[in-house]
Amino acid sequence: MSRPSFAVVVLTQGRRPSELTRGLESLQRQQGVDLDVVVVGNAWVPVGLPDDVKTLALPTNVGIPAGRNAGVPHVDGEFLFFLDDDAWLIDDDVLARAATYLREHPEVGLIQPLVEDPTSLDPTPGRWIPRLGAGHRHAEADVFSVVEMTVAMRRDAFAATGGWPGIFFYAHEGIELAWRVWAAGFRVRYVPSLRTGHPVVDPRRHPDYYFKNARNRVWLARRNLPWPLSWAYVGSWTGVQLARSVRRPEGLGSWWAGWRHGWSSDPWEPDEDRRRLRWRDVATMARHGRLLII
Repeated sequence: MSRPSFAVVVLTQGRRPSELTRGLESLQRQQGVDLDVVVVGNAWVPVGLPDDVKTLALPTNVGIPAGRNAGVPHVDGEFLFFLDDDAWLIDDDVLARAATYLREHPEVGLIQPLVEDPTSLDPTPGRWIPRLGAGHRHAEADVFSVVEMTVAMRRDAFAATGGWPGIFFYAHEGIELAWRVWAAGFRVRYVPSLRTGHPVVDPRRHPDYYFKNARNRVWLARRNLPWPLSWAYVGSWTGVQLARSVRRPEGLGSWWAGWRHGWSSDPWEPDEDRRRLRWRDVATMARHGRLLII
């Protein structure tokens, strides 16, 4: 069997040079695979990088999912791997084992590795564990969302989804990608034996976190779910947010502004294929453990 190869897209704004170096060094240590790596500078011209790393400078910050999409045509490989600039591969055979897994499981289109901060004494955030039952973070499972900072997938699965939803800018793009991989006829698996690192950070560090969280939740439903499931999905998450706001009311005004904008604005880019999930796609995910209500 041929030596596996990965097309690797690393996204950065150039604001974390030491973390970017750590991530690239973890890629260079990977054994048993061939890598074609591009560093995408989101409103940054990548400089000072290893000679074997390609670069792509985007003149403006197009957001996280669109930045990842921009890098894909510039690298070749049997599989794709997406790495954010503050993430890294803990073990030196992560990609070799990911390739073996994908070759042995042709029905799997997307793999979510374990994401943890091995330098922190704090527990791994539950939001980093996409499987149902976050307490079982070391158990493999079918999943219906991914933590976007480290993701491995088949190129044909990526092509079938249309790529990351660039219009989101950030927040919830890993949910849509996973749903569309399922809709393309593949499974999405959480494989915690593949260890990747990322520092524990508070997503609320972004000033527009609450706005985009709500807007993209509505867009996610409008772009993907058939009626009336789309309304039920948004309604259930609205209830969750209101319940959370009893204990943590900060950001609720911004959240409501994003919620309203999600309904009043066009959730599609002009050249996008406006296909939604079919009811049989919803039924497939339900059979594998995820009813798309909440």
